[in-house]
Amino acid sequence: MACILNIDTSTDICSICVSENGANIYDRENREKNNHSTALAPMIHDALLYMRHFGSEIEAVAVSFGPGSYTGLRIGVSEAKGLAYGLNVPMISVPTLEILAVPLLLYRELPDNALLCPMVDARRMEVYDAVYDKALRQVRKTSADVVTEDTFAELLDNHPVYFFGNGAMKCQSVISHPNANFIEDIVPLASNMYPLSEKKFAYGDFVDTAYSEPFYLKDFVATTPKKNIL
Repeated sequence: MACILNIDTSTDICSICVSENGANIYDRENREKNNHSTALAPMIHDALLYMRHFGSEIEAVAVSFGPGSYTGLRIGVSEAKGLAYGLNVPMISVPTLEILAVPLLLYRELPDNALLCPMVDARRMEVYDAVYDKALRQVRKTSADVVTEDTFAELLDNHPVYFFGNGAMKCQSVISHPNANFIEDIVPLASNMYPLSEKKFAYGDFVDTAYSEPFYLKDFVATTPKKNIL
């Protein structure tokens, strides 16, 4: 297993985690809004000092690649690119929606036929969402939606669906199907990234440090045809 520095700045929370041999060995969070630009670098500095003290070296840098806050993602991805270049290690991109799903898969008992629907708030009445099964296979492609009671009706008729993330609560009053389950306080954190980043490292699934760009909410929403309008 590799030693990976994981970074998530996709929402209001700024977090990092160092994982090694399938375990979280160091993590920090800062939950002050609009503070990523000043919080992230010192957190990473402390993590690198910690690793140096124990004689370990970072072998890859993983970063959440959205969807998420334009400013937050720019800060996180820019920092990851600089570190990957400076340390001469590969960079790994991890989708924010998959990061959100990890704590449910690891720490909650779910029915075998359960589906997971992480949602990121896209402002106004829009959310950015995707649907996964328990193996984290995508059942419904990532999309920007103005959610109505019919948006997930076909899936809800056949599966219990778990909605979570900072966009899910504003859909709770719209989706009233008995198979709809809403889970609060699920946020993307670097400490939940490492099962995904370590898998990508094992398969050599890296991104181009120079040219890769994250998935900004504002870009996707601006170019996606509006549908399911309330």
